[in-house]
Amino acid sequence: MSPKKMVYTFGGGKAEGRADDKNLLGGKGANLAEMNRLGIPVPAGFTITTEVCTAFMKSGGKYPAGLDRQVKAAIANMERVMGSKFGDPSDPLLVSVRSGARRSMPGMMETVLNVGLTTKTIPGMIKKFGDERFVWDSYRRLITMYSDVVMEKAAGIEPADGQGIRVQLDEMLEEIKKRRGYRSDTQLTAKELRELSEAYRAKIREVLGKEFPDDAMEQLWGGVSAVFRSWNGKRAISYRRIEGIPDEWGTAVNVQAMVFGNMGNTSATGVAFTRNPATGENAFYGEWLVNAQGEDVVAGIRTPEALNEVCRTSAEQKTLEQENAETYEQLVAIRNRLERHYRDMQDLEFTVQDGTLWMLQTRVGKRNGPAALKMAVDMVNEGLISKQTAVMRVAPSQLDELLHPMVDPEKEKNYRPIAKGLPAGPGGACGEIVLTPDRAEELGKAGKAVILVRNETSPEDVHGMHAAEAILTAKGGMTSHAALVARGWGKCCIVGCGALDIDTAAGTVTVDGKVLREGDVITLNGSKGNIYQGSLPLIIIDPEKNEDLRTFLAWCDGIRRLGVRTNADSPADAEQALRFGAEGIGLCRTEHMFFGDERIKCMRQMILSESVEEREAAVAKLLPFQRADFKGILRAMAGKPVTIRLLDPPLHEFVPQERDLIDELAQEMGKDVDAVEARIAQLHELNPMLGHRGCRLGISYPEVTAMQARAILEAAAELTKEGVEVHPEIMVPLVGHVKELSHQRAIIMKVAEDVKAKSGLKKLDFLVGTMIEVPRGALTADEIAEEAQFFSFGTNDLTQMGCGFSRDDAGTFLPAYVAMGIYPADPFESLDQGGVGQLVQIGVEKGRATRKGLKIGICGEHGGDPESIEFCHRVGLNYVSCSPFRVPIARLAAAQAVLAERDAAKRPAKKKAAKKKVAKKKAAKKAVKKRAAKKVAKKKTTKKVAKKKATKKATKKRAAKKVAKKKVAKKKVAKKKATKKKAAKKAVKRSAKKKAAKRRGRR
Repeated sequence: MSPKKMVYTFGGGKAEGRADDKNLLGGKGANLAEMNRLGIPVPAGFTITTEVCTAFMKSGGKYPAGLDRQVKAAIANMERVMGSKFGDPSDPLLVSVRSGARRSMPGMMETVLNVGLTTKTIPGMIKKFGDERFVWDSYRRLITMYSDVVMEKAAGIEPADGQGIRVQLDEMLEEIKKRRGYRSDTQLTAKELRELSEAYRAKIREVLGKEFPDDAMEQLWGGVSAVFRSWNGKRAISYRRIEGIPDEWGTAVNVQAMVFGNMGNTSATGVAFTRNPATGENAFYGEWLVNAQGEDVVAGIRTPEALNEVCRTSAEQKTLEQENAETYEQLVAIRNRLERHYRDMQDLEFTVQDGTLWMLQTRVGKRNGPAALKMAVDMVNEGLISKQTAVMRVAPSQLDELLHPMVDPEKEKNYRPIAKGLPAGPGGACGEIVLTPDRAEELGKAGKAVILVRNETSPEDVHGMHAAEAILTAKGGMTSHAALVARGWGKCCIVGCGALDIDTAAGTVTVDGKVLREGDVITLNGSKGNIYQGSLPLIIIDPEKNEDLRTFLAWCDGIRRLGVRTNADSPADAEQALRFGAEGIGLCRTEHMFFGDERIKCMRQMILSESVEEREAAVAKLLPFQRADFKGILRAMAGKPVTIRLLDPPLHEFVPQERDLIDELAQEMGKDVDAVEARIAQLHELNPMLGHRGCRLGISYPEVTAMQARAILEAAAELTKEGVEVHPEIMVPLVGHVKELSHQRAIIMKVAEDVKAKSGLKKLDFLVGTMIEVPRGALTADEIAEEAQFFSFGTNDLTQMGCGFSRDDAGTFLPAYVAMGIYPADPFESLDQGGVGQLVQIGVEKGRATRKGLKIGICGEHGGDPESIEFCHRVGLNYVSCSPFRVPIARLAAAQAVLAERDAAKRPAKKKAAKKKVAKKKAAKKAVKKRAAKKVAKKKTTKKVAKKKATKKATKKRAAKKVAKKKVAKKKVAKKKATKKKAAKKAVKRSAKKKAAKRRGRR
């Protein structure tokens, strides 16, 4: 049995791999093979598979048996195609060693160029190319890269900051340039580069305690091992966490014959995109450098030139189009061919060696949100892709970028952040620091852009939060109060920035010794969590005016089955959500409606009341406010369902904690300060999340439930009479037992009858349901469905209670859990499908077993998370509900869930078809063999028959001969006999004659 194939060759227009072998050959290797098959000029080489990487990691750095033999065979193939030999002193071939994961991880893993340059091959290289300077330049580059990548990083050496071997070698280069007065590396002479290379090797001996390897094969295997080890480098691991790339995938290694862009002014190197990755414009976009290698462009060692007029940013820039029109036209032809072939924007790397163009890479290019959308829509219009492909091509996170102002990414490169927190609300914002919500509201009303900076926020801060451009907190996690509210309003928000030392009294924020004061301007990048001092330019995109976005989302709506609602607490939020395509409100939180000056007073009176009568009098004052609130929201959502959650948070959140505010409240209510203080102390709970909240409040204080139900139903009745179609859905929160819902439902239905009677309406169109957010509620959903007309899963609290995590405190350990792989993602950001998801699924199945066709949705933060939306689609929910700014994202994710489902359904059929194809091929092969065998057999039979006939004939001939012989013998015998007879007769006759003569003689 032959050993498993671990090395795949390419070159000379032939390749053992192809584009769809990405899992095995990585993206780079698969695409190098594909370009070869397309006849595009690619230097020959080979790819060592991702499976080898996995085996290498598992075995602690050992290679599978037989790999060395396969690599030697692949090198021989590369040498044959390129016409030079690796390690040969007279005609040396140099190679590059590069990584290539199945999903692009740009810059995250290692590369080594010019491998194979040694003291033995350097003279041969100089003779071969006739350019001593170029050879010594290539050698010093090899030493720099190899010592850094292989001898330091791959060896696990962690130098002090700024003491790495590469830094030290670069300093030596800068020193010689400074001494000679050179501005660029290209000014160094061959002699200087040779001396520098010798100095480099001495420095490596001094710093790393090892000799720089002077054997081509040793360099090659060192490079291969280093690339495999870089899969588990810090930056690669961090990138995989962000991008959700599994650790077990591994990387391939691509070994490729070197072509040189640093051979003088007839050589160059460059990076290009088939379309503009920043805008999506259908224009060839890129940069190039004359007399350089690829790392010079990527690392920014030299300032690159523009590829063409479209890319030019200054009049001084030279373009490849002008400087080398022939090469540029050839590159354009390849660009067009590759984009048509892959039907997607490609990221290209190329080198021009002494006037000859070589392609080193093609891969699907990274792009930002606006560019991704434009490309997807344009490519459908150009007939390159289908609408379904376009929908799958735009990531929900990219769509999110379109819905928020964002920090200009080009300008941002020129600034360093002063601190970093958790990116809780995407987009960018710029404004003056304010430290209190009142000040934020005051300045906001005056038209100033402000950023509210707090240790943490509470519901009492909402007025200031609403007025601010963005929110920044020192504490809290991705689902803290600040994060939830900010996302709901589409505001930029950074939370958990522990570097902030906030002194509200002094009006200062200290960051790493730097003191910022109220009024100082800062800029937040909520997509990255970066905080900058001063004002950075923002890019503002109006999604309503974006024709591409409208077209794209219409395609999504034509595919998806899940409904998409919004979480909105005001008419303004509702209208915003409608503009984004919401089909109703899935969660209207009433607690945010109690924080106006007049309302909070009434609420506090109700809380501090000592009798039912006092409470009823207090809530009666709240009724007009609530009715007006609900009327505005129902009117804004005319004809669409609106789910209104009854009061949920603990009562202590509505009362003041500071002494001066307590004194003020007592005075306003005409109560004793000590009595008020005692009542506030009584309301304090050790664990408010599991305390006196939700339906428990309504059961303790039925007056509150009755008031809210009356406000909703009276608003609905008034609008119905005005001819406005309304569909309120009253949601009782935190139900864990069916009797809790029965109790609250009875109050609501009694109020409904009273409202109908007073309004003169025979029918009021409304539903009563519950929020499933307690695990017991999910497990007894069959009982609860007897009373509930709809379910809405509150997955924020269901996650807290299901996992036993406090949403506000989990930030101290959850990031470590995710990093260690205990949870694949923060369960507050993306639904824990294996645990909490099962509770949801049980709730759905049990609820619908009791009430067929039960309407079920989700209104937690997970309603805007694409992974969670796919789960909701899979378990059969009717809708998801999310913040207004995430409605378009939910529309896209819901459509992608359908397409992924279709693709999964097609996969077994494709597998079956592929198997059938293979079986058919095998059968055809078998049939060909059978026919050949038959032919052979027939030939054999024909020969046999001929032989038999010949034998028979010979036998007959022999028999005939025998018979003939016998006949001759018989004839002879007969003749003999006849002769004898004749002779005998004659003898008798003679005897008779004699006797007669005798007788006559006697006579």
